[in-house]
Amino acid sequence: MSIAEVSLRGSPTSSPRNSSRLRGIARNARRNPLAAVGVVMVIAFVILALFAPWIAPQDPAAIDLPTRLDSISRAHWFGTDELGRDIVSRVIYGARISMMVGSSVVVVSLALGLVIGSIAGYYGGRIDRFFNVVVMNAFLSFPGILIAIAFVAFRGPGIVNLVLALSLGGWVGYARLVRGQVLAAREREFVEAARALGASDLRIVVRHILPNIIQPVVVQAAIGMAGAILAEATMSFLGLGVPPPTASWGAMLNDGRSYLFSAPHLVLFPAAAVMLAVLSFNFIGDALRDYLDPRSRIEAGL
Repeated sequence: MSIAEVSLRGSPTSSPRNSSRLRGIARNARRNPLAAVGVVMVIAFVILALFAPWIAPQDPAAIDLPTRLDSISRAHWFGTDELGRDIVSRVIYGARISMMVGSSVVVVSLALGLVIGSIAGYYGGRIDRFFNVVVMNAFLSFPGILIAIAFVAFRGPGIVNLVLALSLGGWVGYARLVRGQVLAAREREFVEAARALGASDLRIVVRHILPNIIQPVVVQAAIGMAGAILAEATMSFLGLGVPPPTASWGAMLNDGRSYLFSAPHLVLFPAAAVMLAVLSFNFIGDALRDYLDPRSRIEAGL
């Protein structure tokens, strides 16, 4: 037998591996159809957000007063608003604001929560009591949306201020989750072994503890994305989000509430967009929680 024949027989082909992966994805989608629906909707929203200038049929800020409050038609699939602006274009551009603000809020809140929660959980003692009892409880004593409203009212509207305002109340949940996980993981054998070998505290936390506690944090981030999108829509509805004429789902709801009975399409489509976006991330978060939980995986036969 030649070397070429041995190499051909011994080298795995990529097609069976790819087909097995596709079968695994299809099997998981059948077992959890809501997760598959959530993934498809999130991909759709991300595509709309990234390629909004090429997907939107019209300029979302273009005013056409003769066509104001038009109902659904071929020219305007979702109708027009009180200024004659195309609603489908504004919904598409609104996805860009919601995805950008939501992901930014989750990233900033998660970063703060990881740092503060890791410090409090790893060192314990007075440091833990200070962060857990004083700082976290102080932020939890006020509703997060109230803190965001006060911050934006003081700093002024804008995307950056909106992200910072929503992150002020969002980091506490991540910090408490990370703190509890670090408290349980710092006494494990692999942490004691790394400490005995002379590893620094930063290396122990970053290389040994965080990779072993990241699963519940990922689930919390997926569900937190839904909350961030809803919070952004709430702030924009109150007039504290992105300034006009930038399209935002919450601002569209605020503009359309005066025409709720005469032109309900002004409220229907942005409300449906908010609902679908929040549902999609909730579906993904629930699916990740079930998939990453060993007991749920055993019950599902995974």
